[in-house]
Amino acid sequence: MHAYRQFAAVYDRLMEDMPYPEWMRFARSCWERYGVPKTIADLGCGTGNLSIPLARSGFHVYAIDLSAEMLTIGRNKWDASPQHTFRTQEGSIRWLQQDMRDWELPQPVDAVISFCDCVNYLTEEDDVEAAFRAAYGQLKSGGVFLFDVHAPRTLARYAGEQPFVLDERDIAYIWTCELDRERTEIEHKLTIFAREGESRDARYARIEETHVQRAYEPAWLRGALARAGFGNIEIYADFRLEPPNAESERIFFAAVK
Repeated sequence: MHAYRQFAAVYDRLMEDMPYPEWMRFARSCWERYGVPKTIADLGCGTGNLSIPLARSGFHVYAIDLSAEMLTIGRNKWDASPQHTFRTQEGSIRWLQQDMRDWELPQPVDAVISFCDCVNYLTEEDDVEAAFRAAYGQLKSGGVFLFDVHAPRTLARYAGEQPFVLDERDIAYIWTCELDRERTEIEHKLTIFAREGESRDARYARIEETHVQRAYEPAWLRGALARAGFGNIEIYADFRLEPPNAESERIFFAAVK
């Protein structure tokens, strides 16, 4: 698994166009259906782009990530937030460096989320099964586990459309992909140039990143959830409470303990 060591410093800049509000809307729609939680574990929380708005909304959040650097950035954002000091609803965040395959909380939570294709970073079936067992073990009875993954066709699309290039004043990258079709596993290689400072002669830091993701068939993921003990497993697609089809790119799961 990737710990995002150097990447943490530029993560928010590169991810600013990600559909975080859509993930929030999807989660809320599911909670209206399965039960509104008070306590939430956010697996693969990164720099807190979902944990922080959840806490601002009054939820008590355990923000869990493997990367200490990502957690430090998230904690600093939360501490600097005006809502952290002057909020009307008493939410909270506890930042925890743990592996999503083997994590533990002081007490079970009402809901677990893992968005932004975190599960795709588990590239062995045994690791996915372990993550599902851990989520099941840390949920209260009746709690719901929500997560999303890239569909296999999405990884194939990345491989077909690469390379990707960004060239802006403060940051640039070259992003190439190589797909192992037998394993439906993709290796992303990024060379990132991040501007250091605002002066005319500011230098650019070069960051080399390699990320590996694997896509799994929805039927297999459903079976793995059932083997972990989950019941009432529903499969949705592309941020809507509708079943996936052959064109779906991002697959969502809701599984109840």
